[in-house]
Amino acid sequence: MSALRQLSVVYVAAAGAYAIAMAMSAHPGLIRDADSVAHSVRTTIVAFDDHVLRPDLKSTEAAGRTLERSIASAFSTAPVKVAQAPAAPRKLAQISPVPHHAAVQTEMSTAPVPPDSAPPQSASASSDAPPQLRVIPPPMADGTLPQTPPPHLKLLPQSATPPATATASLPPQGPPDAGEIMRVEERLKASLTSEMVDNFSLFLYVSKANAGPWAQRMYVFQKQANGDLNLLYNWPVSTGREDLELASNGQALGTDTPPGYYELDPHRSYEHYTSTEWGQKMPYAMFFNWVKDGDKTGLAIHAAVGDDVPKLGSRASAGCIHLSEDNARTLFTMIRSQYKGLAPRFAYDRRTGTMSNQGILLHDASGKLQMADGYKVLIFIEDYGGQNVVAALY
Repeated sequence: MSALRQLSVVYVAAAGAYAIAMAMSAHPGLIRDADSVAHSVRTTIVAFDDHVLRPDLKSTEAAGRTLERSIASAFSTAPVKVAQAPAAPRKLAQISPVPHHAAVQTEMSTAPVPPDSAPPQSASASSDAPPQLRVIPPPMADGTLPQTPPPHLKLLPQSATPPATATASLPPQGPPDAGEIMRVEERLKASLTSEMVDNFSLFLYVSKANAGPWAQRMYVFQKQANGDLNLLYNWPVSTGREDLELASNGQALGTDTPPGYYELDPHRSYEHYTSTEWGQKMPYAMFFNWVKDGDKTGLAIHAAVGDDVPKLGSRASAGCIHLSEDNARTLFTMIRSQYKGLAPRFAYDRRTGTMSNQGILLHDASGKLQMADGYKVLIFIEDYGGQNVVAALY
């Protein structure tokens, strides 16, 4: 393709020259005018060169030589030698990668670089190679240069693997401060209907969140005579692991703690109990009064045992709400002794055989709230930790 383009250029140039030659042959006057212009240009350029450029150049060269002799004469006296103390050898840091955000100084030097910090030179390298550029860390307080990067510029080897990202499980949160507790109370109030406030006397707010200042905690509020809520207890808990696992009987079971509103079953509270599904002890168990798909569920509040005790404050249960043994005993005793009575019934869907856990209370045809013997205790569980927490300690 390039050869074809070159041939095309030659052809165009030849055609142009031929056209000019034909035009000039047809008009002899053009030939005479061209010769006259060429002669005038040659004459003018030669005269300018002979009478202007060359004389000025000679004059400039003569003036330069005179100035050179004057400068040499002025400095012809012998120089005076002044004794100087030998300069302290400057410590050079080894070349090391420096992060882009670190402030660095650069030094141009033709001095040889130490063998352990300079790249190997090829045998054919020229002796007049450009000066080497070395990166020098900022000087220390005493003016010397550090041999290693300062602590705040700690560098990882190039081959080091990046730090592992934070896992989904975070360490247990400490108890929230008074401000956070006030926020919990306000959120609970905003989640309750007037019928709930009027007909329950004890409210358990449980955060099943994995992170946040409220995460994996139970807040026990007692209703006062004026309708205000008073915090009685604030305890760490463990809710479900939120996974599908095999139970001891080989059955695949979910380990999630479903969010929603729940009551306690007045016929299923046991000081000593063992799970039929997981084969695990459940001291001070209080089961939820929640029917799902026609069956009473095994969700309960009870004490943690064995390896689950140190896990309080993180997701560790098979779906129940774990408390320490002392706290479970306190809650168990208080509810059974102080909070028995008529409580609202939750709506029940006969078609699916499931009781509502969305806060829908049961009313009769006239709109009257339906009540039943039980515990005047309402449990509210949600997956909210008090704030949006990014699980990365970057």
